[in-house]
Parts: sequence; structure tokens; C-alpha cells
Amino acid sequence: MDDIDRAILRELQTDGRIAYADLGPRVGLSASAARQRLQRLLDSRAVQVVGVTDPMAMGGQAMALLGITVDGDPRPVADALAAHPEVVYSVLTSGGFDLFAEVVSPTAKDLLDFVNDTVRPVEGVSGVQPFPYFAIHTHRFLWEVG
Repeated sequence: MDDIDRAILRELQTDGRIAYADLGPRVGLSASAARQRLQRLLDSRAVQVVGVTDPMAMGGQAMALLGITVDGDPRPVADALAAHPEVVYSVLTSGGFDLFAEVVSPTAKDLLDFVNDTVRPVEGVSGVQPFPYFAIHTHRFLWEVG
């Protein structure tokens, strides 16, 4: 990945639907060269273009990051949790928790029920520490690409 590829990624983070006619000049290429560069990144699987929803706009009002400790291999637990629509993502970690899962629910009661009735009973889960948070405004975080 070179500087032009990173410039393309920065532009896509700002506007994932940018037209090649606009993208090319912003990164110092023609529209067709920008299209070819992006296609190469997509083909190599270095880049994925996806739609991202805003949990608040989708009806989620209660959000939490769950720190989860597991007896044994945490991968099956992460897979089991990822199968639930309330789970935005689950990631394996090292340190005090074996994995984290971000959860969004319509209400605080639904979030509590999800933790107690769905997460805690998963085989291997030995502890759950919820870190609730409140998204007053939607924030977009850009990943540094270069």
C-alpha cells in the first residue's frame, strides 16, 4: 500500500460513495486510475466497502461494551455472541478480559435481560462486566491509514 492508496482510503472514510470523477483528482489520479486502484485494493481484500448503521437511528437506546471472561477457549463464546443481532461486534483480547462485545438494545431493561439471559448462560462464560455508555450524538471515528 502506497501513499496514493492511503489517500484513496482517507477519501472513502469521509465519503464512501464518492464518484470516481471526484475521487481521482483529490488523490492526484484520473477517474479511471482511481477506479483501478480501488478495485485492486478490493480484489486483494485489503479494503472492504460496507454500509454501517447508526444504532441510535435504528432504535437502539441502551449500549454497552461487555468485558467477558471465559473458562477455556474464548473463540466459541465470541462466535456464539456474534450470532445475536444485539451484538455489534465481538473481539478477542488479552489482559483482564478474554473478549469484548459491543451490545445495543432498545431499552436498558432489554440490555440487562440480554446480559443475564443470553450472555451469562453461554457455555464457558465465567464473568461479564458491562460498561454502559450513552451516545448523545453520533460520532464517526476515522482510522489512520498512513
